[in-house]
Amino acid sequence: MLALTFTTGIVDAVGYLGLDRVFTANMTGNVVILGMALAGGDGLPVLGPTLALVGFALGAALGGRLLRGRPSRWNERSTLAFGTTGVVATTLGVCAAVAVPVEHTVWAFVITVLLAVAMGLQAASARKIGVKDVTTVVVTSTLTGLAADSRLGGGGSENWPRRLLAVVLILAGAAVGALLLRGGGQHGVGIGMVVAGVLSLAVAVTGHRLRVRETRG
Repeated sequence: MLALTFTTGIVDAVGYLGLDRVFTANMTGNVVILGMALAGGDGLPVLGPTLALVGFALGAALGGRLLRGRPSRWNERSTLAFGTTGVVATTLGVCAAVAVPVEHTVWAFVITVLLAVAMGLQAASARKIGVKDVTTVVVTSTLTGLAADSRLGGGGSENWPRRLLAVVLILAGAAVGALLLRGGGQHGVGIGMVVAGVLSLAVAVTGHRLRVRETRG
């Protein structure tokens, strides 16, 4: 889940910097941007965040249906869900490297929607597994828990390493995504998505193998 949090940072950096200031994983950001845009915010996009919201909701609904009735731990459908996210991100990345998306074009909007669907599927699957404080797509609640349950907040600092890592990893992922965009030039959007997709596939394979090992053990 922490590894997927890192990939989320990459994906959102790619979306915000390379796809007209749109988040494909962090829907809070899209809602805020959309609200400001509707109120007349200068130059803020409307269509991109709207499409991302719709795509993410659709992906989350698909994830909910896929995992309905399954145990709240890693199972074969978790592997399918995370593997699908990886395949979608990798395929979109390769396609975007070949046909570079340009802001405000149909192709850019298609990438936005499909990537948001994949991230919604990931978020729903992570929610089903239920690793506390690691949703893979946002860290606001994680940061709140880290501070509120800290010694300063009068708590016992429960799960602080995991919470801190989640915040650090999404930050690091965003930095890596920005660097990939800068270093990759016009192909940066595609490269960023390929890196995130390959890492997601690695998570799916690793999680599946660990589950099989645990079952046999």
